[in-house]
Amino acid sequence: MSNVKQALTIAGSDSGGGAGIQADLKTFQMRGVFGTSAITAITAQNTLGVFDIHPVPIKTIEAQIKAIADDFDIQAVKVGMLGTPEIIECVAENLKKYQFGQFVLDPVMIAKGGAPLLQENAVNALVENLLPLADVITPNIPEAEALSGVKITDEASVKEAVKRLKALGTKNVIIKGGHELDSQSEICRDWVFTDKAQFVLESPRFNTPHTHGTGCTFSACLTAELAKGQPMEEAMRIAKDFITAAITHPLNIGHGHGPTNHWAYSQLS
Repeated sequence: MSNVKQALTIAGSDSGGGAGIQADLKTFQMRGVFGTSAITAITAQNTLGVFDIHPVPIKTIEAQIKAIADDFDIQAVKVGMLGTPEIIECVAENLKKYQFGQFVLDPVMIAKGGAPLLQENAVNALVENLLPLADVITPNIPEAEALSGVKITDEASVKEAVKRLKALGTKNVIIKGGHELDSQSEICRDWVFTDKAQFVLESPRFNTPHTHGTGCTFSACLTAELAKGQPMEEAMRIAKDFITAAITHPLNIGHGHGPTNHWAYSQLS
């Protein structure tokens, strides 16, 4: 048996390469983890926007996941863009069936340019089917609001949102503060709530349009670290450092919201 750690990403494909499956596999590779994938949707997108979305048929999603389960030793799985209630239910059933290990849920709802990536009627399906299975969820502030039903305006409402999310069954929560409550703040804060601790991860705010795929990249790095056996809190800290490096050393690619730099952290280490 190989001692190479292996991870699975179940998400949409980004033809621009900055988010989705492509960002996940790049991140897995940079963290020394072999990446596998099951594609839930094919998108036509670049740094300027999302121009077409084609959901993959349920039977094809199931076949991809089965193919991975039959042949690989998956230590951790990340779930990103799912799109429809039917796909959410399919993925939930397969996660219960195959028991891949640590499960990171990145509840992707809206693309960086504003295009919706999750149907409105799918939010309840996400809450009911996937939150109870997740070892950790990584919503940004708008996603946390949609999942919890709490309007987040300050740290008290952050805690109330997390309380509701944990009541729904998820074990650990990190609310990403890229959509900072105070847009003038020079600090970007992520709020972490685990079974053992509550703390804030901070980094200097970096003014750049090149933030496409930040959520995907953060959660993929977290998944890779968990696959390697890192404790949850340490995995979160590494993921924070990884995405901070990726944002603060932009590639300046594209004419809109450009991708982050997936090799920056390794070059700086």
